[in-house]
Amino acid sequence: MKKLLLGVVGLVAMGVTPAIAADLPAQTYTKAPVLIPALYDWSGFYTGINGGWGTEHRCFDTTVGGAVAVADGCHDTSGGVAGGQFGYRLQSNSWVYGIEAQGDWANLRGSSVSLTAPANTNRSRMDAFGLFTGQIGYAWNTALLYVKGGAAAVADRNDILTAGVVTATAPGDNRWGGTIGAGVEYSFAPSWSVAVEYDHLFIPNTTPNFTTPAGAVFATDRVRGDADLVTARINYRWGGPVIGKY
Repeated sequence: MKKLLLGVVGLVAMGVTPAIAADLPAQTYTKAPVLIPALYDWSGFYTGINGGWGTEHRCFDTTVGGAVAVADGCHDTSGGVAGGQFGYRLQSNSWVYGIEAQGDWANLRGSSVSLTAPANTNRSRMDAFGLFTGQIGYAWNTALLYVKGGAAAVADRNDILTAGVVTATAPGDNRWGGTIGAGVEYSFAPSWSVAVEYDHLFIPNTTPNFTTPAGAVFATDRVRGDADLVTARINYRWGGPVIGKY
């Protein structure tokens, strides 16, 4: 009898276990999404400040009757620059397009002894400049390499000294020219970035009358030469999201 009861229990257990297993829901496994690091979007408005160094190669040519008579010497001006910039960028895939306006105070100064009148010294200075440019760049997430080009406006001053005293001065000369440049920029926070930029300014020639303090024309010289600038920048950007992709 004992053996019979054990056999019945075993059969019942064998029949119940498959039934319970059949009623249990099938186990499913889901793969957790892999989070790709957020991609920085350079789109949006930005504003910032800049500062650096500039040089300007200036040459004076003596003119007679409106024609250049003889070269009167060249010199390099140099000094610091500081100012600000404002712009807008739009990113499409890895390409970044933008426009920018920049205005800087400048302190570029230089002089050289006149070749035609060694008692005189020709002196130049740049007091300010503005750049109005378009940009195109390529971004590697938070790093951006760009080139730029457009219009440049400069405020130049030129005069002639004798024994260290100003003998004649040309009127203030604000001129429009062109510029090309390139820079590399890095975002170190969601809305902040730093950059280093180089710009070359193409400055048109000018032929001013240098007049004495009494108003008499002392000389008429052609003044020519371009400028080069290197600046460090810091920008704050808004209006462009940081996008997380899966």
